[in-house]
Amino acid sequence: MGDALDIMQVAGEGAAALVTEMVKSTWESVRDSVARFFRRGGEESAEQELRLVDTAQQRLVGSAESERASVEEELRGQLMIQLAAFLQKHPNAAQELRNLADQVQAADEGSGVRTSVHGNTNSQVVIAGGAINASGGFHYRTPEEGR
Repeated sequence: MGDALDIMQVAGEGAAALVTEMVKSTWESVRDSVARFFRRGGEESAEQELRLVDTAQQRLVGSAESERASVEEELRGQLMIQLAAFLQKHPNAAQELRNLADQVQAADEGSGVRTSVHGNTNSQVVIAGGAINASGGFHYRTPEEGR
């Protein structure tokens, strides 16, 4: 029973990583890694498995923004089942899938925005991790004007 749980955990991590990457510009390089992973089952099997992954990626990219979260959830489930079935046939590939998921996660953690501001005399800098909304606009004043 422990092996089955481990396979499902690895498959879940792999599925989550794939869905996360499907909408990014780095998808092609991740897809190449997925192709190598599936080749452990032979070339014909790899083509069939990749066709399913490509269909999932196209569906996600083509989904409306309002539907994206539900499509992602559905695809994570489908890919988890696909990956778990593959790992049951090829349990020696589990570490490779885990490594792929770890690489994707590490890349995501290192992809934060870095900002460096120099020589901003008499100005203010606004840095946001998302949208900034202000009704009425922003009004900047030097500290002297605020007194």
